[in-house]
Amino acid sequence: MKLGRLAYGCTRDSWTMGDGGMAEAYEQLGELMTILLMAIALGMDAFSLGIGVGMRGVQRRDVIRIGSGVALFHVLMPLLGIFAGQYVGLLLGHLSRYVSGGLLLLLGSHMIISSIKGSGFQPINHRTYFGVMLFSLSVSIDSFSVGVSLGMFHSNLMLTVLAFGLLGGLMSIIGLALGSGVSRSLGEYGEAAGGAILLAFGLMFIF
Repeated sequence: MKLGRLAYGCTRDSWTMGDGGMAEAYEQLGELMTILLMAIALGMDAFSLGIGVGMRGVQRRDVIRIGSGVALFHVLMPLLGIFAGQYVGLLLGHLSRYVSGGLLLLLGSHMIISSIKGSGFQPINHRTYFGVMLFSLSVSIDSFSVGVSLGMFHSNLMLTVLAFGLLGGLMSIIGLALGSGVSRSLGEYGEAAGGAILLAFGLMFIF
Protein backbone atom coordinates (compact mmCIF):
# COMPACT_ATOMS: atom_id res chain seq x y z
CA MET A 1 0.00 0.00 0.00
CA LYS A 2 1.22 3.48 -0.82
CA LEU A 3 1.86 5.80 2.12
CA GLY A 4 0.22 8.79 0.45
CA ARG A 5 -3.00 6.89 -0.12
CA LEU A 6 -3.16 5.85 3.49
CA ALA A 7 -2.54 9.39 4.75
CA TYR A 8 -5.55 10.69 2.90
CA GLY A 9 -7.71 7.60 3.28
CA CYS A 10 -8.50 7.24 -0.39
CA THR A 11 -7.30 5.44 -3.51
CA ARG A 12 -7.28 6.28 -7.16
CA ASP A 13 -10.31 4.06 -7.62
CA SER A 14 -12.40 6.73 -5.94
CA TRP A 15 -11.49 9.27 -8.62
CA THR A 16 -12.78 9.49 -12.17
CA MET A 17 -10.38 8.97 -15.07
CA GLY A 18 -10.33 12.71 -15.76
CA ASP A 19 -9.16 13.41 -12.23
CA GLY A 20 -6.26 10.94 -12.38
CA GLY A 21 -3.64 13.69 -12.35
CA MET A 22 -5.24 15.37 -9.33
CA ALA A 23 -5.42 12.04 -7.50
CA GLU A 24 -1.72 11.47 -8.11
CA ALA A 25 -0.91 14.97 -6.84
CA TYR A 26 -2.92 14.46 -3.65
CA GLU A 27 -1.28 11.09 -3.12
CA GLN A 28 2.20 12.59 -3.41
CA LEU A 29 1.24 15.48 -1.13
CA GLY A 30 -0.11 13.03 1.43
CA GLU A 31 3.13 11.05 1.38
CA LEU A 32 5.21 14.22 1.71
CA MET A 33 3.21 15.50 4.70
CA THR A 34 3.32 12.11 6.41
CA ILE A 35 7.10 11.83 6.07
CA LEU A 36 7.70 15.43 7.19
CA LEU A 37 5.51 15.03 10.28
CA MET A 38 7.29 11.81 11.21
CA ALA A 39 10.66 13.47 10.66
CA ILE A 40 9.64 16.29 12.99
CA ALA A 41 8.35 13.81 15.58
CA LEU A 42 11.66 11.93 15.58
CA GLY A 43 13.59 15.19 15.60
CA MET A 44 11.90 16.07 18.88
CA ASP A 45 14.05 13.46 20.61
CA ALA A 46 17.24 15.07 19.28
CA PHE A 47 15.82 18.48 20.21
CA SER A 48 15.08 17.33 23.76
CA LEU A 49 18.51 15.84 24.43
CA GLY A 50 20.14 18.73 22.58
CA ILE A 51 18.71 21.09 25.17
CA GLY A 52 20.23 18.93 27.90
CA VAL A 53 23.68 19.14 26.31
CA GLY A 54 23.28 22.84 25.52
CA MET A 55 22.57 23.61 29.18
CA ARG A 56 26.12 22.45 29.95
CA GLY A 57 27.56 24.92 27.49
CA VAL A 58 28.70 24.22 23.95
CA GLN A 59 30.92 25.98 21.47
CA ARG A 60 29.98 26.64 17.86
CA ARG A 61 32.20 23.85 16.53
CA ASP A 62 30.56 21.42 18.97
CA VAL A 63 27.11 22.40 17.70
CA ILE A 64 28.14 21.83 14.09
CA ARG A 65 29.79 18.52 14.91
CA ILE A 66 26.84 17.19 16.92
CA GLY A 67 24.29 18.41 14.35
CA SER A 68 26.21 16.72 11.54
CA GLY A 69 26.48 13.49 13.51
CA VAL A 70 22.75 13.43 14.28
CA ALA A 71 21.92 14.14 10.63
CA LEU A 72 24.17 11.27 9.49
CA PHE A 73 22.66 8.74 11.89
CA HIS A 74 19.14 9.98 11.08
CA VAL A 75 19.90 8.94 7.50
CA LEU A 76 21.61 5.61 8.23
CA MET A 77 19.20 4.25 10.85
CA PRO A 78 15.91 4.78 8.95
CA LEU A 79 17.63 3.55 5.78
CA LEU A 80 18.44 0.26 7.49
CA GLY A 81 14.93 0.20 8.92
CA ILE A 82 13.31 0.72 5.53
CA PHE A 83 15.26 -2.18 4.02
CA ALA A 84 14.26 -4.37 6.95
CA GLY A 85 10.65 -3.22 6.68
CA GLN A 86 10.47 -4.04 2.99
CA TYR A 87 11.65 -7.57 3.72
CA VAL A 88 9.25 -8.00 6.63
CA GLY A 89 6.42 -6.57 4.51
CA LEU A 90 6.98 -9.28 1.91
CA LEU A 91 6.78 -11.93 4.62
CA LEU A 92 3.67 -10.55 6.34
CA GLY A 93 1.69 -9.45 3.29
CA HIS A 94 -1.55 -7.65 4.21
CA LEU A 95 -0.73 -7.97 7.93
CA SER A 96 2.17 -5.53 7.53
CA ARG A 97 -0.08 -2.49 8.03
CA TYR A 98 -1.06 -3.71 11.50
CA VAL A 99 2.51 -4.53 12.47
CA SER A 100 3.83 -1.16 11.25
CA GLY A 101 1.01 0.66 13.02
CA GLY A 102 1.73 -1.27 16.21
CA LEU A 103 5.40 -0.29 16.06
CA LEU A 104 4.47 3.37 15.81
CA LEU A 105 2.01 3.03 18.70
CA LEU A 106 4.69 1.47 20.90
CA LEU A 107 7.30 4.03 19.91
CA GLY A 108 4.93 6.97 20.43
CA SER A 109 3.86 5.63 23.82
CA HIS A 110 7.49 5.17 24.85
CA MET A 111 8.35 8.77 23.94
CA ILE A 112 5.37 10.13 25.89
CA ILE A 113 6.15 7.99 28.96
CA SER A 114 9.82 9.01 28.81
CA SER A 115 8.87 12.68 28.73
CA ILE A 116 6.63 12.21 31.78
CA LYS A 117 9.21 10.28 33.79
CA GLY A 118 12.05 12.48 32.65
CA SER A 119 14.53 11.71 29.91
CA GLY A 120 17.09 10.26 32.30
CA PHE A 121 19.73 12.04 30.23
CA GLN A 122 23.27 11.03 31.13
CA PRO A 123 25.90 13.66 30.37
CA ILE A 124 28.32 12.82 27.56
CA ASN A 125 31.61 14.37 26.63
CA HIS A 126 30.39 16.14 23.52
CA ARG A 127 33.87 17.46 22.82
CA THR A 128 35.13 14.01 21.77
CA TYR A 129 34.23 12.16 18.57
CA PHE A 130 33.16 9.13 20.57
CA GLY A 131 30.80 11.28 22.64
CA VAL A 132 29.30 12.83 19.51
CA MET A 133 28.77 9.38 17.96
CA LEU A 134 27.19 8.08 21.17
CA PHE A 135 24.84 11.05 21.38
CA SER A 136 23.93 10.82 17.69
CA LEU A 137 23.22 7.10 17.92
CA SER A 138 21.13 7.47 21.07
CA VAL A 139 18.77 9.99 19.47
CA SER A 140 18.56 8.03 16.19
CA ILE A 141 17.60 4.56 17.44
CA ASP A 142 13.88 5.37 17.23
CA SER A 143 14.23 6.29 13.55
CA PHE A 144 15.12 2.65 12.80
CA SER A 145 11.72 1.49 14.07
CA VAL A 146 9.92 4.17 12.08
CA GLY A 147 11.97 3.18 9.03
CA VAL A 148 10.71 -0.40 9.43
CA SER A 149 7.12 0.86 9.47
CA LEU A 150 7.63 3.04 6.41
CA GLY A 151 9.42 0.24 4.58
CA MET A 152 6.27 -1.87 4.82
CA PHE A 153 4.35 0.87 3.01
CA HIS A 154 6.89 1.35 0.21
CA SER A 155 7.54 5.00 1.02
CA ASN A 156 9.78 7.20 -1.13
CA LEU A 157 13.26 6.10 -0.01
CA MET A 158 15.22 9.21 -0.97
CA LEU A 159 12.62 11.64 0.37
CA THR A 160 12.37 9.75 3.66
CA VAL A 161 16.07 9.56 4.52
CA LEU A 162 16.79 13.13 3.41
CA ALA A 163 13.86 14.53 5.42
CA PHE A 164 14.82 12.52 8.51
CA GLY A 165 18.47 13.50 8.24
CA LEU A 166 17.88 17.19 7.56
CA LEU A 167 15.25 17.73 10.24
CA GLY A 168 17.02 15.54 12.78
CA GLY A 169 20.24 17.52 12.42
CA LEU A 170 18.44 20.85 12.34
CA MET A 171 16.35 20.18 15.44
CA SER A 172 19.38 18.97 17.39
CA ILE A 173 21.16 22.23 16.51
CA ILE A 174 18.13 24.25 17.61
CA GLY A 175 18.02 22.32 20.88
CA LEU A 176 21.71 22.91 21.52
CA ALA A 177 21.34 26.61 20.75
CA LEU A 178 18.35 27.00 23.05
CA GLY A 179 19.80 24.87 25.84
CA SER A 180 21.71 27.62 27.54
CA GLY A 181 18.68 29.87 27.90
CA VAL A 182 15.63 27.69 28.50
CA SER A 183 14.33 25.10 30.92
CA ARG A 184 14.84 21.38 30.29
CA SER A 185 11.05 20.99 30.54
CA LEU A 186 10.73 22.51 27.06
CA GLY A 187 12.58 19.54 25.62
CA GLU A 188 10.38 17.10 27.54
CA TYR A 189 7.23 18.77 26.17
CA GLY A 190 8.72 18.50 22.68
CA GLU A 191 9.40 14.79 23.13
CA ALA A 192 5.81 14.25 24.30
CA ALA A 193 4.51 16.10 21.23
CA GLY A 194 6.65 13.91 18.98
CA GLY A 195 5.28 10.81 20.67
CA ALA A 196 1.71 12.01 20.14
CA ILE A 197 2.36 12.46 16.41
CA LEU A 198 3.69 8.92 16.09
CA LEU A 199 0.73 7.59 18.09
CA ALA A 200 -1.67 9.31 15.70
CA PHE A 201 0.03 7.81 12.65
CA GLY A 202 0.09 4.39 14.29
CA LEU A 203 -3.70 4.51 14.70
CA MET A 204 -4.08 5.78 11.15
CA PHE A 205 -2.02 2.91 9.78
CA ILE A 206 -4.11 0.32 11.65
CA PHE A 207 -7.57 1.78 11.05
